Amino acid sequence: MTDWHVAMLQEELDEGTVRCHVCPRLCRVAPGKSGVCRARVNRDGVLYAITYGRVCSVAADPIEKKPLYHFFPGTKVLSLGSVGCNFACRHCQNWQIAHADPSEATRDLRDLPVRNLAVLAANNACQGVAWTYNEPTIWFEYILDGAQAAHEHGLYTVMVTNGYITEDALAMLAPHIDAYRVDVKGFSNAQYKELCRIPDMRPVLESAERAKAAYGCHVEIVTNVIPTFNDDDTTLRGIATWIVERLGPETPWHVTRFMPYLEFSHLPPTPLSSLERAITIGHDAGLQFVYIGNVPRHDGENTICPRCRRLLVRRTGYAVEDVALRGTFCAMCGQNVNVRTTIKG
Repeated sequence: MTDWHVAMLQEELDEGTVRCHVCPRLCRVAPGKSGVCRARVNRDGVLYAITYGRVCSVAADPIEKKPLYHFFPGTKVLSLGSVGCNFACRHCQNWQIAHADPSEATRDLRDLPVRNLAVLAANNACQGVAWTYNEPTIWFEYILDGAQAAHEHGLYTVMVTNGYITEDALAMLAPHIDAYRVDVKGFSNAQYKELCRIPDMRPVLESAERAKAAYGCHVEIVTNVIPTFNDDDTTLRGIATWIVERLGPETPWHVTRFMPYLEFSHLPPTPLSSLERAITIGHDAGLQFVYIGNVPRHDGENTICPRCRRLLVRRTGYAVEDVALRGTFCAMCGQNVNVRTTIKG
């Protein structure tokens, strides 16, 4: 306990209780208790971030695995994960870490000081750092310090997130984040309540909008298409239209195959026809780049120029095989295809 990190964005209330202002749950945490994420604990009237600098997963991943298709294509990223989450998704693929209790799991975690990130990235031929695997928002203080350190060493920074973050937390974090990759799991409060156990999805959408418009983050959206849950035309069209209207038609949308897991183990994997229908819906809504995920060797993994229809990036799984780009432009016709290859600052 002695090395716990004092949490930021905490508000003193009465009788030693504090309120956390990192995510929209705004947990009111009594002494000796933790917030919903269980990564932020009240000890003697002070909130501590007990997973600061504590990692359970470290890997050198292709950036395409996040997935990010229009951000430093073909590079490797140092991917870091810890334990805990501010959601409780019923189909979570990473439930062993996301649903873990950090206060019990910390003994199984290892220390990764911020000062070591650049060396670790270089040793693994990585051009950036991604906070991923579990929800990075609850790792707020570590990401804030780590992202600034990464930029000082010329590394790009990525958050793979559910987007459930307060305006204050995003305002502190987003200036240091280059790519903000957001899961949009449905398009109604009812869907989010059933799947993630949160009452209001608006903060998710608003954080993505603000990350791009106010802080210049590169944004890509992922929707895991779940049979009978969010695979209807109304939901998919709603997400696609929101992306076009609020993020721009050049914003990539990844529609990925669901695999049965946890409480949704009774459902089948997403039929390929549903994913192809989602691509059509996205294009009809005006999106220029809609991708299929979790279906290796499908043409829907490739990037096609929206103007001249030439193949710009060929992908097989996470491997990039051919690139016909000149910076962020199509090498053939000069169309801007919204590919980020520079970091902030």
